Amino acid sequence: MASLFLAHPWALAVFELEASSGSDHTARMAPGKGWFNLEAGNGVVPDTSFFEGDSAFKAFNLSRTTRLYGFAGCLIAGFVLSLLGTILLTFGQLLMFALLYGLGTVISLIGTGFLIGFFKQLKLMFKPVRVVASVVFLASIGLVFVGAFVLRNGILCLIFVFIEFLAYTWYTLSYIPYARAAVSKAVGLG
Repeated sequence: MASLFLAHPWALAVFELEASSGSDHTARMAPGKGWFNLEAGNGVVPDTSFFEGDSAFKAFNLSRTTRLYGFAGCLIAGFVLSLLGTILLTFGQLLMFALLYGLGTVISLIGTGFLIGFFKQLKLMFKPVRVVASVVFLASIGLVFVGAFVLRNGILCLIFVFIEFLAYTWYTLSYIPYARAAVSKAVGLG
């Protein structure tokens, strides 16, 4: 049960940051720039392309700091909700599990939108290389609700959570060069 809350978008933030600053598989930044600039040492977030040019944030007039707070708040809230849902599932509260777990997943997914922009995140999610994983991931979130609220079947609900985890893992691997090929080969599919 402890692994149920690990299939969340908050785990992907670093990969999306790297993907949004360059091509799909490599981050192209000038030396000394980037999210993990250890040489800066001044405690200020370095300038990076994922904070610039997003019209959605210009309309809301959100600063970089505010966007980082939005991401952190969504990350923490999503994690806590998913963890609470998982704990409630151990007490047989299937409906509350589905509600809290699904809400936690969605809030965590929204959180990464604060970093790279909501429209840019949608574009990255539905690129041809990860569209199938994205659709399966989003559909499985909905199917968790169907399994709990319509069918009232805990086993089916857990199967959908497992499918969500697998789809999200496959989605995440698309941001890492050659990761999908390595995993496919490791499990004997490649």
